[in-house]
Amino acid sequence: MFNLGTVFRFEVKRTLKKKSFWIMAAAFPIIIGVVFLIIYFSNQATSRAAAETKNQKFSFVITDESGLIDKTLVQQFGASEVTDKTAAINDVIDGSLDAYFYYPKDVIGSKVQIYAKDAGLFDNSRYQAVAQVLLRQSVAPTVSPEVTAILQNTVNFSSTTYKDGVPFDGFMQLIAPGVFLVLFYLLIAMFGNQMLSSTTEEKENRVIEMILTTIKARTLIIGKILSLLVLAFIQVMVILVPTVIAYIFLRNVLSLPNIDLSTIPLDPVRIVIAALLFISSFLLFTGLLVAIGAAVPTAKEASGFFGVVMAFLFVPLYAVTLFISAPDSGFVRFLSFFPLTAPIPLMLRNAVGNLSIGDAIIGILILSVSAAIALTLAIRLFQYGALEYSRRISLGVLFRKK
Repeated sequence: MFNLGTVFRFEVKRTLKKKSFWIMAAAFPIIIGVVFLIIYFSNQATSRAAAETKNQKFSFVITDESGLIDKTLVQQFGASEVTDKTAAINDVIDGSLDAYFYYPKDVIGSKVQIYAKDAGLFDNSRYQAVAQVLLRQSVAPTVSPEVTAILQNTVNFSSTTYKDGVPFDGFMQLIAPGVFLVLFYLLIAMFGNQMLSSTTEEKENRVIEMILTTIKARTLIIGKILSLLVLAFIQVMVILVPTVIAYIFLRNVLSLPNIDLSTIPLDPVRIVIAALLFISSFLLFTGLLVAIGAAVPTAKEASGFFGVVMAFLFVPLYAVTLFISAPDSGFVRFLSFFPLTAPIPLMLRNAVGNLSIGDAIIGILILSVSAAIALTLAIRLFQYGALEYSRRISLGVLFRKK
């Protein structure tokens, strides 16, 4: 193990010098930033269009058979009432009138009819907006402000829920432990190929023979795994730091929800469980991907197995509602305790608060033991497969080795 530090430093420095590493690391915050910019400029354009539409005036007349429209309000809008519906529609058709609103006797059972001159895809909405405002403002004085607020769904509500006799906010409670679930997915999705290729690169370049003359296979693979853990931490920081900075300084500009970070509950037990699940899950999939890379001769062949591993990881997403609504069902418990599918169910159940301490301990033990087996298997596969350039190492051959 004398050369472990040398291998570790070499792997970290070599990867950090690759442009692809920084591109992948920065891809998530860049994509999020682009999405936010699109939303911002879209909102700005919509607001400007809405303001311009409000300022635009157009000529219109109405026919009110409902008796609801305030005559004074009609005059304030610069409009007038007519009784001949056909003539008004013809005026719109020949262009001498911009719009005509027809309010039927029963405005609930029948439709308010709008006939208008085309003003463009977005500006056409102004006709219905004015017709609605005219109707709403006409009937508003006849209804109390309380009734109006109820009907317009503008009444504010304040909810307080309790668990074990103390106030409990389920959404806020899941934020802190839920961060580990999000990071796990991001790291596997963005860093998986790096794990996979970490043991195939030297084999494809045919330099592994020279490396193994000075460094033991066990030392080399352990150094690679440790370097992967450090590189994963660097990627987490590259993702988190820009995201947090953007939220703090651009929250008001982008109209993001206001979340007071100081009010986020920090349940030590759930956070510790989330951290242990995250670490053991990450080590398990690191070991699996490194083992796959060690067992096959090329990165291209390894990518096929990578798809299988990712399939196991993503399958639980199709049952995400069951993890919340039926955590004690047999199917959920199977997914929670089967090593390849366990990370998502366990971390999600812990985040929403329905993972018992007993299930958490069992899950952590299963993942930890599986991770130890996967890492041991990765080391053994590399020891016997490092010099195989043309064929995969089978498990049968591996276990027959002394």
